[in-house]
Amino acid sequence: MTRPYAPGYRIPTDLLLKAYASGVFPMAESATDPEVFWVRPETRGIIPLDGFHTPRSLKKTIRRHPFDIRYDFDFEATIDGCAERRDERRSTWINAPIREAYVELYRLGHCHSVEAWREGRLAGGLYGVSLGRVFFGESMFARETDASKTCLYYLVERLNERRFALLDTQFTTEHLKRFGAIDVPRSR
Repeated sequence: MTRPYAPGYRIPTDLLLKAYASGVFPMAESATDPEVFWVRPETRGIIPLDGFHTPRSLKKTIRRHPFDIRYDFDFEATIDGCAERRDERRSTWINAPIREAYVELYRLGHCHSVEAWREGRLAGGLYGVSLGRVFFGESMFARETDASKTCLYYLVERLNERRFALLDTQFTTEHLKRFGAIDVPRSR
């Protein structure tokens, strides 16, 4: 972690893309914290696209087609969904400067969302940064069971169709390990 930015600071999109290219990404302590700090972990979480694992229960959900899957349909609602407070998470690292920077990256074509809709409502989604043949997953959320997991499934399908090399998850969590996430040293 390195220097924080002063309150109200904007993250220039060219700086943000250079940071991703060198394995660095921004975070904030909370949604109300106006500062941003840069993270460069020694170990990165990735999901090898040829090693993606779809749990049996998720396969059943996908076969039922409960969601209308959309890409980049409502990016701002997706990032806002990721930033929502939930019972299991009282605060988020997505603050105003981060939200603003990623919305601008979306406008420039470097940030994308996968969204699960049902009956006209956003049920879940995820977003991340696309740079070269790598997709850097940023955050995901679900308002309905399996909504974000379904989005992850369709993201991997889309990345494979477009011959991406890697899905970077930043960190490896127990949740992501169920889908084949592994840790790799930064140097690799």
